[in-house]
Amino acid sequence: MISATSIASEVRRGTRTARDTVAGAITLTRAQQDRLNVVTHIDETALSRAEQIDADVARGRDPGPLAGVPIAVKDIIDQSGVATTCGSSFFRQVAATSATVIERLEQAGAVIISRTGLHEFAYGFNSENHWFGPVRNPLDPELSPGGSSGGSAAAVAGGQVPIAIGTDTGGSVRVPAALCGIFGLKVTHGRIPLTGVFPLAASLDTVGPLATNVADLAVAYEVMAGYDPGDPWSVDRPVVAAGTGPPDLNGLRIGIPVPWVDDAPITDGVAAAFADAMARIQGLGASVEQVEDPEFAPPGMIQELSAAEAATVHREWWNEDREYGPEVKARLAAAMEVTLDQYVAAQRWRSRLKQRTAEAFKRFDLIATPTVGATRKVIGVDTVATLRGEVSHRAAIAVFTALVNHMGCPALALPLPSEDSPPPSLQVIGPWWSEHRLLGMAMTLERHGVVSTTVG
Repeated sequence: MISATSIASEVRRGTRTARDTVAGAITLTRAQQDRLNVVTHIDETALSRAEQIDADVARGRDPGPLAGVPIAVKDIIDQSGVATTCGSSFFRQVAATSATVIERLEQAGAVIISRTGLHEFAYGFNSENHWFGPVRNPLDPELSPGGSSGGSAAAVAGGQVPIAIGTDTGGSVRVPAALCGIFGLKVTHGRIPLTGVFPLAASLDTVGPLATNVADLAVAYEVMAGYDPGDPWSVDRPVVAAGTGPPDLNGLRIGIPVPWVDDAPITDGVAAAFADAMARIQGLGASVEQVEDPEFAPPGMIQELSAAEAATVHREWWNEDREYGPEVKARLAAAMEVTLDQYVAAQRWRSRLKQRTAEAFKRFDLIATPTVGATRKVIGVDTVATLRGEVSHRAAIAVFTALVNHMGCPALALPLPSEDSPPPSLQVIGPWWSEHRLLGMAMTLERHGVVSTTVG
C-alpha cells in the first residue's frame, strides 16, 4: 500500500477514489485474516463513508489531510455503534459515541476500516490472545508482532492500512512497531486525549500512531493531538507541526543512559545495530555521550505503580470472578496484592525519576536506546535468547520502553536497516512536549538512510 500522505493527496486532487482505496484495504484485510488473525472486526460502513468523501471532493470540498486514508484502530478505543471487546472474554460495550481520537481522524478525512487484535485488556506484550487466538507477525507468522497493540502493527506491516492506532502504557505502541519493522510514536502523557479509550493504567496510558514512514506518523499525530476538556489527563498546550527536520544534526546532543543500556538483556544483532546507528548519527553532526544515572535502570517500581492502577480498573470484575485468560489472570492476581504503601512508594519513585529525567535533558537534547532487546519472540514460547542467556520475553521486550511511560516523555521507535527480519529498532526519547522535534529528527535520519522505511 502507498503512503497515507500520497493517498490523501491523490484523493483530494480527484486522481484516486477513496472508495477504491478503502475497498482494496478491506479486501486485503479479509484475505490475510486466516493466516495472520489481525482484526477483531471489519467495519461494513467504511465503503459508504469513502463514497461520501469522494462526493465531497466532486463538490469541491476538501475532506482533510487524511482524505480517503484507510485506518485500523485497536479494539480498546471506542467507535460509535461498534462493540469494544478489549480482547476479552466478557467485555462487549457498544459505544454510543466515538473516542475523541476517532472523531478527529474522521474529521480529517480518514476512514476506519477495522478494529485490531490485542493482548487481553492491553495487559501484556505478545498479543497471544487466549480468547481470539494469537495475532501473527506478517514478517514471519510464527513470530509474535509484540503487544499490546500487536494487531495495529501487523495491519500496517501487512499492508492492510498505511496507518494504525494503538495505545502505549509500557511500550505497547513501540514494542509492536519494533517487532514488525515499522515506526511507532509514544506521545507525552496528556498530549493525545484518552476520552473513549479503555484504561489500563490511566496515569501512564497514551494513544499513538504506527506507520511505515515518518511523514505518515507525523500527520496522524498532528490530527489526533490537542486538548480535550472531556479528558482529565489532557493538557492544554499548542501542537507544533513536525516540519521536515534539519539537513544534518549539527549541535544535537544525545545521551546514552548507563547502566540501562549496558546491563539490559539484548541480542548481538540489536547491540551491533544500535552501535552502528549511533555512529552514523554522530557522522551527521550530533554529539553522543553517556548518561550515568542509576535511576535510569528498570525495573524501578514500574510494576507496583502500573499494577496498582490496573487493579483498580478490574477489581469489581475480579471479585465477581469474571473469566480472564491464564496470563492476564496471573498478572491481575499479583496486581491485587499491591498495597497502598507500595503504591505511595512507587509514586515517590516516579517523582524522583522525573526529576532525574529533567536534569538529563538540561545536558542533552535527546536520549537514545534500542527499542527492544530482542526482535524475535516465537508464538507459544515465553523466553527469548539474549547475550545474558534465555530470559522472559517481557524482560527483553519491555526493558527499554516501560520506564519511558513513567517519565511521561515522548519517544519514537525507528526501524534500522538490516538483513535481519524483523530488523533492530532505535528508540529516541525527547523532553516533554517535544514530539515535533523528535519527528523532525526522524525525518532527517530517514532521509540519510539511518532508519529504514522498508518492511521485511
